Amino acid sequence: MGLPQQPVTLNVEQIEELLKKLSVLRHDINGDLALIVAAAELIRLNPNATERMLVTLLEQPPKIRQRADQFSAEFEQILGVTRP
Repeated sequence: MGLPQQPVTLNVEQIEELLKKLSVLRHDINGDLALIVAAAELIRLNPNATERMLVTLLEQPPKIRQRADQFSAEFEQILGVTRP
């Protein structure tokens, strides 16, 4: 990972934008996790729903990963971090 060679200064608008994106990330991941918990509870209460709920369970981790990767890329871009 290539770090900036000089100090990085963010203006107020950049900080505000990062905070908004972080807030959206937290909200979206909490929603994804809530779906996981809900699907698990439905499976526990109604084992006949297992196949249908497994689809929901298996869809969430890739969505969480994609959201985290997208935020990380934007964060690194603003800070001037490069990847090989």
